Amino acid sequence: MGKVKWNPAIESVSGALAKPKKRNGHSCGTYLIGTHRTAPTENDDCNRLYVKTAETYKRSTALSEDEINARNRFTAVSRAVKARKRDLSYIAQDQIDFMAQKDTAGGKKTMQAYLWKVCGEAYDAQHNG
Repeated sequence: MGKVKWNPAIESVSGALAKPKKRNGHSCGTYLIGTHRTAPTENDDCNRLYVKTAETYKRSTALSEDEINARNRFTAVSRAVKARKRDLSYIAQDQIDFMAQKDTAGGKKTMQAYLWKVCGEAYDAQHNG
């Protein structure tokens, strides 16, 4: 196992430091991933560095029907939320309805979450019966 020492000005690094370049349908290079352990321990070695091949995160199976449906739902609800936030005919009533449910059990605490709930329920009602 190798030990990682960063420049003294850098305490820790988390995330991808380098990613493979994708050109003409193939990837060249490797992933270089730095992590910093935050769990309590007596060991001072809390930095890790991993090198992974370009194919590491490539999907090995085709999308399932459930995954396709979830992606389609996300796309449709996202567009509906974006449109509803800008539609003047909904804004006033949505603000009233949001404030009414905000402090109830299970109520959404942000307007964004509330709109996702409303638009998600509308999508589900339209597509699931």
